[in-house]
Amino acid sequence: MRKGFLSFGCVLMASFYFAQNSSITGQITGEGIAKNAVGVYLEGTDYSTFSDSLGVYSFNDLPADQYKMRVKLSNFQPFYKNVVLKEGENLSIDVNMKPFDRGSDIEDVVVTGTLKAVRRSESPVAVEVYSPAYFKKNPTPNIFDALQNVNGVRPQLNCNICSTGDIHINGLEGPYTMILIDGMPIVSSLGTVYGMSGIPNSLVERIEIVKGPASSLYGSEAVGGLINVITKNPQNAPLFSADLFSTTWGEYNLDVGFKFNAGKKAQVLTGINYFNYQNKIDNNNDNFTDVTLQDRISVFQKWNFKRKENRLFTVAARYMYEDRWGGDVRYNKSYRGGDEIYAESIYTNRAELFGNYQLPVKDKMFFGFSFVNHDQDSRYGTTSYIANQKIAFGQLTWDKKIGNHDLLAGAALRYTFYDDNTAGTSTILGENEPENTWLPGIFVQDEIALAEDHKLLLGFRYDYNNIHGSIFTPRLAYKWSVNKNNIFRLNAGTGFRVVNLFTEDHAALTGARDIVILNDLKPEQSYNVNLNYIKKMYFSTGGNITLDASAFYTYFTNRIVPDYESNTSQIIYDNIDGNAISKGFSLNADLNFANGLKFILGGTLMENTITTNGFTEHQILTEKFMGTWAVSYKIRPWNTSIDYTGNIYGPMRLPLLGDLDPRKPYSPWWSIQNIQFTYEGFKQFEVYAGVKNILNWTPNKGNPFIISRTNDPFDQQVQFDSNGQAIATPDNPYALTFDPNYVYAPNQGIRGFLGVRFNIK
Repeated sequence: MRKGFLSFGCVLMASFYFAQNSSITGQITGEGIAKNAVGVYLEGTDYSTFSDSLGVYSFNDLPADQYKMRVKLSNFQPFYKNVVLKEGENLSIDVNMKPFDRGSDIEDVVVTGTLKAVRRSESPVAVEVYSPAYFKKNPTPNIFDALQNVNGVRPQLNCNICSTGDIHINGLEGPYTMILIDGMPIVSSLGTVYGMSGIPNSLVERIEIVKGPASSLYGSEAVGGLINVITKNPQNAPLFSADLFSTTWGEYNLDVGFKFNAGKKAQVLTGINYFNYQNKIDNNNDNFTDVTLQDRISVFQKWNFKRKENRLFTVAARYMYEDRWGGDVRYNKSYRGGDEIYAESIYTNRAELFGNYQLPVKDKMFFGFSFVNHDQDSRYGTTSYIANQKIAFGQLTWDKKIGNHDLLAGAALRYTFYDDNTAGTSTILGENEPENTWLPGIFVQDEIALAEDHKLLLGFRYDYNNIHGSIFTPRLAYKWSVNKNNIFRLNAGTGFRVVNLFTEDHAALTGARDIVILNDLKPEQSYNVNLNYIKKMYFSTGGNITLDASAFYTYFTNRIVPDYESNTSQIIYDNIDGNAISKGFSLNADLNFANGLKFILGGTLMENTITTNGFTEHQILTEKFMGTWAVSYKIRPWNTSIDYTGNIYGPMRLPLLGDLDPRKPYSPWWSIQNIQFTYEGFKQFEVYAGVKNILNWTPNKGNPFIISRTNDPFDQQVQFDSNGQAIATPDNPYALTFDPNYVYAPNQGIRGFLGVRFNIK
């Protein structure tokens, strides 16, 4: 009986506690149309949210207080309202946005360009922002696949068998792209190649992309650009969400998220992603899997702590485990690492911890921190690659405004431990010698308001690498707002990057080629410049167009590029005897019409060349043109949305195995296109279905094969000359060895998909 009364009392106390929480809900409309993905903010607090597909927003579990609510939307006048919220009160405030006679500023808040929260229109650095709503137009199980719909960004597959990959920006390979999570540099080296597919879409609030130099703020790896994955704030996340979809190929993906209060001063958001694909498909009849089999789970949790004066304190952790393999369709785990049945099997264990703490002082001072432990256990046929990488990072920043100067200064320390079973971490005597790299640094940035429409940003960073010494990376940015509808930005800076060969280049481990390093690999150095122009136009009918154009140029004084062609049985690495240049032009167009039709179009022309000994050639596995599009239309009477997405790529020069190789030396023009139908007529969930790769395009079209000599993956029947080159024989008429590095596109054909999303606000 006593236990019963105690339980009943606990329930009453809990009910009383939750009953005291207040809320604000409502719907946002403009010109009679519900507006989705509109930011709603309670100024002076950390509370913010976005409207859903029906225009509905909500703030739950608010303490009783006085608030100033702010709603801003492009092309509409800003909405402000003072709100007095009583204890236990549930207010309903609908917002009817009134259109501007002329355009308004883009009011997205971004942090990546300047390491502080600013309105996107006011940032002197051009930052592209992508919300989860954009990636839902073509649902994917992870961030790596989702980025295929971003202009100038290409997820590059590096192996036809195990499907590892990296992210290219404007034609520069993955190692030149810095991947951040909440501003912390925790995805690099091993994580870039083997961990990107483990970042689930469910934890993403938005993705910010900076194309071009960012080394003065973020360090040496941000040469080509950076991608900052901003995770969800527990205050803005739904109480519970689930997203489940599967494809006709047998892929299954589940995202689950939920939040709860841990006492009165902490909110906790948990996200779980599970992906499974175990279907051995061999449509090109080479006896090897067309798509890598995967079994992956990722668990994410983020804590937000309430502090005095709304100071920030967040801590997040993520764990990922993945078991993936590809190869001979007869493979099972009993053959792992043996020379009987060829397969590439990769076990990944990855743990991350990161957070941000605002110091209890008058000025804005923040301490960001992260720690990563990445374990890799891989077999590429008989080649064993076992590696461990630990990265610890801490950064203290100070943000201060003095007159027309907006100052940001900071100090950072990064420690990297790396060990593997390759020659990369062994001495001349063959003894194991793990790498221990210390990288302390300081940086300062001054954003100067020269005039009302002119801003100048000057930045400087100094790092000291305990192996390579001092690293200087200056930065300059200038923004000229001609008016609200015309903005120019100019960015310039330098880059510096230390190459980590075996962790960054998958080709160094797979296949039958030998690895040759001719000299000590020196750090890569570059100079970058980027010019950006944004133009906004508005129509009397209620529609609008936003044009975003950029010209970019990067000059490398040293670059490490794999040489596949000097000796077809080797991959040769050396410092460049000359220079490398990456240059081009990109254009994004965002067209919105009053009838609900929307176009997001993008195209990038680029040229990536390498000059050695006076001879210039286009870089291998790099396209000269890429384009992306997303066309959306909402049929409001049917509560149905239609999304048609796709990309197109120009020819790339491909790595052949000699003059007799019958495969094409250049890829053709190719395109992946998708269509999706989403029904939103239910109260708390939506159903979506569609077709991926409508054209059923795969890279084996027009080629006799993609992977060479799958019938002899251990090269037991290959004959070699005195120089180690394969020679033609009746059994091997093209003088080939086993090689899976002829890869430029996914090898997965047409497939249908069906999914359901469920949300409890």
